[in-house]
Amino acid sequence: MKKILITGVNSYVGKNMVKWLGNYPDKYSVESISLRNNNWKEKDFTGYDVVLHMAGIAHVSSNPKMEEMYYKVNRDLTIKTAEKAKAEGVKQFIFMSSIIVYGESSSSKKVINKNTVPTPSNFYGNSKLKAEEGINPLENDNFKIAIIRPPMIYGKGSKGNYPKLAKAARKLPVFPDIENQRSMLHIDNLCEFLKLIIDNEESGMFFPQNTEYVRTSEMVRLIADVYGKKITLTKVFNPILKIVGLRLGIIDKVFGNLVYEKSMSEYKVNYQIRNFRKTIELTENKEEGWKEN
Repeated sequence: MKKILITGVNSYVGKNMVKWLGNYPDKYSVESISLRNNNWKEKDFTGYDVVLHMAGIAHVSSNPKMEEMYYKVNRDLTIKTAEKAKAEGVKQFIFMSSIIVYGESSSSKKVINKNTVPTPSNFYGNSKLKAEEGINPLENDNFKIAIIRPPMIYGKGSKGNYPKLAKAARKLPVFPDIENQRSMLHIDNLCEFLKLIIDNEESGMFFPQNTEYVRTSEMVRLIADVYGKKITLTKVFNPILKIVGLRLGIIDKVFGNLVYEKSMSEYKVNYQIRNFRKTIELTENKEEGWKEN
């Protein structure tokens, strides 16, 4: 049985991993810990096989007052946790980084391959990259480090742009028809991937994503379809949106392009257990307390 410690008790991915691994009670013993105060430093990591480091600030902020906090939490806390894990005999440290280390999405086609050099465009992305650079030297034969750079993660209860788009799909009769491509990752596919990384005691850099690239307009149409609602995609508003979007940065955030080359995300065991339609159905499951708002 593998003994796993997940940092970040309120982490979206962390909470879902607890549930996912709970399906295998004979294979995994899972515990979560908060790193919000210094009490975690008194926690004995001895005996844990894996530390799954999910604690961190997860969303982009442009507020310069937040910059110091991002580095303190995303970089410094990650390095301190990894150092403690290594010193106390943990065998594997898994760090949840982000595709944002390559910069944000853009209106032009943006395909990341294995030769793409990270170029963070904000202190969120840079704090993640500096964390990676800080923990990599700790690796040795007895302490494996796996760094995960996922694209946009979504699923039931997720935050960020997805719930906003889902609300638009439920309410709007029309939606802009804009061509773009995004790599995305459903929470079930991510949890299965992390389970395999643990099972196979992996180290290195990993880039999991769904099988399919996503076009934002088509995703909104599909969400509406799950609710039995017809939404019309139209290019009529595109010129206005382009002008407004350039001024406010909305277009790139919602309709920008940012994908991993698909070969980067291949793994020796299939983790892409949900196709895109199924992930939307699971995310928008009305039977689990859904209500219009």
